[in-house]
Amino acid sequence: MTQSTAPTSSTPAPKAPASSRRGLIVSLAFAAAVAVGIVVDTTVVQIGSEADARQQAFSPDSYGEGEFPRIQAFVQENAVDAATLAPAVLADKNAAAEEYGTPASTGAILPVTVTGVVGEGKSGVYTLTAEGVSEEITVRVQTGPAINGTELRDAPGDIAFGQFKNQIEYQDAGSAINRAMKAAVLDGIDTAGLSGKTITVTGAFRLINPKNWMITPVALEVK
Repeated sequence: MTQSTAPTSSTPAPKAPASSRRGLIVSLAFAAAVAVGIVVDTTVVQIGSEADARQQAFSPDSYGEGEFPRIQAFVQENAVDAATLAPAVLADKNAAAEEYGTPASTGAILPVTVTGVVGEGKSGVYTLTAEGVSEEITVRVQTGPAINGTELRDAPGDIAFGQFKNQIEYQDAGSAINRAMKAAVLDGIDTAGLSGKTITVTGAFRLINPKNWMITPVALEVK
C-alpha cells in the first residue's frame, strides 16, 4: 500500500509589531534632535578671548592690581588736609562725614593728607604727631607687613557687594587692593625704620571715633 506524504511548508519568521518599530523610529529621531540642540546651544570659546576671561574664576590679585590705581587717584584728589579735617570731626562727626567722606555701613571713609613726626611703632602701625592736629586726636598709619581693613575698597563708594559672587569674594577684593597698595607704595620704603622721621601720608580712614584715626596710605613720602 502506497503512503502519501504531504509537502512540508516553511514557517515565516515572526515580524516585529508595527508599534515597536514606530517606537524605535521615534526614539532615534528624538536622540538626533537632542544632539542637534546640544550643538546649536554650544558656544566655542577661544582661549585668551574676553569670553574666556569671563569664564575664569575670580582672581583677587588681578582685581586688586586693576582697581588700586584709580582708588589711589580718587583718594589723592579728594584728600583733605588734616589741619582742616581735625577740628571738623571734633566739632560734628556727622557733618564732617557728610561734607568730606564716602558713606559706608560702619562709618564714613575720609580721605586725608597729613604731615608729622613718626613715633614708636608696633606690628607696622605707627603713631604720628601731626602738624595742625589737636592732641585730642591719635593719628596712626599702618605700613604692614599686614594691611588690614577695607578703607581703600570702600573709599570711592562704587565697589558694592552685589558685584561679587559672595561675601568671601567681596572680602578678598578688599584684601587684594591692600596688597596692591603695599606693592606699589610701601615695598620701596624702609617701614621698619620710620620712627623719628617726618613723613607726609595721604590715605583714608574710617570715621568711627573722631579722636582715633587709623590711616591706610595710598602715598607716603619720607622727608
